Amino acid sequence: MSAMKPDSNGQSVPNPQPDRSVRGRPFQKGNGGRRPGSRNRTTVLAQALLEGDADAFYRKGRELALAGDKQILMFFLGRTLPKERLICLDLPELDCSSDAVDALAIVIDAMATGKITPGEGAAMSNAITAYARTINMAEIEERLTKIEKQLQGNGK
Repeated sequence: MSAMKPDSNGQSVPNPQPDRSVRGRPFQKGNGGRRPGSRNRTTVLAQALLEGDADAFYRKGRELALAGDKQILMFFLGRTLPKERLICLDLPELDCSSDAVDALAIVIDAMATGKITPGEGAAMSNAITAYARTINMAEIEERLTKIEKQLQGNGK
């Protein structure tokens, strides 16, 4: 692929349209480019610059956050607070699939009163529903096994 082409005087000038007929890998044979997992040169330089001053940057950021800088405060809180929180609701035992109705009512009430967020309520509802479905399938399998045994006993 040639980046230069001769002009009418025979001098080389940059070619505005590179030769598109050459296809294949973007690197020369034997050069696969940067290894997977290796870091960008800019990232390595930034880490080297910050290496000795990380504590100073933290202290300055803390001072700014305590002085009322909302962006720095949100930055620190976004990295220190957990993404999810532990939720404690007094749910009934799920012995059969119909118990899920009472449990879901408690979850919906907790969402309505603001004890939990809608996202947390949805996650709990999904877990309760999945557990109720599992109980339901186990009950159906148990009933089917009993019916099959009865049919085998009547056929003998």
